[in-house]
Amino acid sequence: MAELFQFELVSPERALLSEQVAEVVIPGTEGEFGVLKNHSPFMSTIKPGILKVQNDKGAWDEYFVRGGFADIAPGGLTVLAEQAIPVSEISKDLLDQAIENAREDVADAKDDEARQKAEMTLSQLQDVAEALKAA
Repeated sequence: MAELFQFELVSPERALLSEQVAEVVIPGTEGEFGVLKNHSPFMSTIKPGILKVQNDKGAWDEYFVRGGFADIAPGGLTVLAEQAIPVSEISKDLLDQAIENAREDVADAKDDEARQKAEMTLSQLQDVAEALKAA
């Protein structure tokens, strides 16, 4: 059995998780990466996607996260997410609304930088919708 480490998943609304886990797979902006006990310390930004957590029994739980940071330190891993929702609680309506909001942000963008950021968010949300359909 894998060695356990402390994992905290926090969003502005609430702390979703604070427990000993075996592994966490994070959708980093530079690519997906896994964290095990004694991982080298570093910090990464995260993109919208599915964060996977393996508990002490070997089962996996999945959370939709939208942006934020992952902080890997000697004491464990903390993910500060702009938004985090257990995949089991995500409704198609909620995701469709987020995609519609992102489309409006693209249409309302005042300059190229804002438009590119909005288009990236829209693309990532559409990727999440596809991933959830495939799951």
